[in-house]
Amino acid sequence: MTVAVTNPVPLSVLDLSPVSEGSTAAQALRNTVDLARRAEEWGYRRYWVAEHHFVAVASSSPAVLIGAIAAATTTIRVGAAAVQLGHNTAAGVVEAFGTLDALHPGRIDLGLGRSGQRRAEALQATASGVQDPAFGAEDPAPRATEIRDGLVIPAPFPTSKLLASPRLGAAFAALQQPGAQSPDFDRQVGDILAYLDGTYRDGDGIELHAHPGENADVEVWVFGSSAGPSASLAGRLGLPFGANYHVSPSSTVDAVEAYRAAFTPSRFLDAPYVVVSADAVVADDDASARDLASTFGHWAHSIRSGRGAAPYPDPATTPPLTDDERALVDDRLVTQFVGAPSTVADRLDTLRRVTGADELVVTSVTHRHEDRLRSYELLAREWGLAGLRAA
Repeated sequence: MTVAVTNPVPLSVLDLSPVSEGSTAAQALRNTVDLARRAEEWGYRRYWVAEHHFVAVASSSPAVLIGAIAAATTTIRVGAAAVQLGHNTAAGVVEAFGTLDALHPGRIDLGLGRSGQRRAEALQATASGVQDPAFGAEDPAPRATEIRDGLVIPAPFPTSKLLASPRLGAAFAALQQPGAQSPDFDRQVGDILAYLDGTYRDGDGIELHAHPGENADVEVWVFGSSAGPSASLAGRLGLPFGANYHVSPSSTVDAVEAYRAAFTPSRFLDAPYVVVSADAVVADDDASARDLASTFGHWAHSIRSGRGAAPYPDPATTPPLTDDERALVDDRLVTQFVGAPSTVADRLDTLRRVTGADELVVTSVTHRHEDRLRSYELLAREWGLAGLRAA
């Protein structure tokens, strides 16, 4: 059965370069480059990498990895989803991505995220007693899981304890100079746009011009997980927006609605443009896919428990989750799309329909690289991508 989609939206890839149990970061990076070549061949529109540090994923340096991927491919767009502005300066980001554009013109996407600022704002708000869910001082009010037009909208996961964890604090401290404080996210995004178009002035009115960077043909995106500052900023600036169903499925629809409500036409876009992410594992049949995905919950639990992403577990040797462990990650499990090609394509189409997404970006993690390749290949064929039309 082929998914019944008329003029389906494009599919793209989000890759964390996961390190599998028993493997190495070096092998994970080689796997990423291999998957990028195949994704281009199969017809995926973009290949994005995520920035994570001090965990068992190898995508800690997006600009360097994007350069390797772009050099190994010829047509697919390559980018970051997203650069964490909490420990990157606007000037450094523009110079790095300007360099990438100079070497691979017209193919580079620059996604921007608030990860660093979000934690700082959460701690500041908690210390001051401010109760503002947008900044994490108060977790969202509990509610039941709902099914909205076929899409699972799970109860929200409380993030305040995770954001305040000592391990996460140590990681953020290690990524900044002692005593450094990140500027406001809105200001950093504005500075990046000013550097790119050559209009940057500092507080004293002094011009600074980034070379490379100025006039680079880089597509700027803002990413967000809720109907908070990132969604509204992307809308006000008229930038494309990335909504993270694979990370925060409880608030994705709200984030998209907030972005569209705030949208103002700009030199970048005449109308809102939304990409929505999803976790997916595809195999020849539902049972095989469930076997491949059987340790996804263990991997998500390592993140949710504050330890950071562990090496991706081997389904052949990993015992099932306990009830308590499963409870911590249930929202991630019920919103992972697992099954035969038609099963996953149907669920992706539901996500597209409910969110009104203009594009979907899929992240697929399995223990074996060949299973991950097969997952993306089967999905591309079922979706009818240009490289692999469904039989």
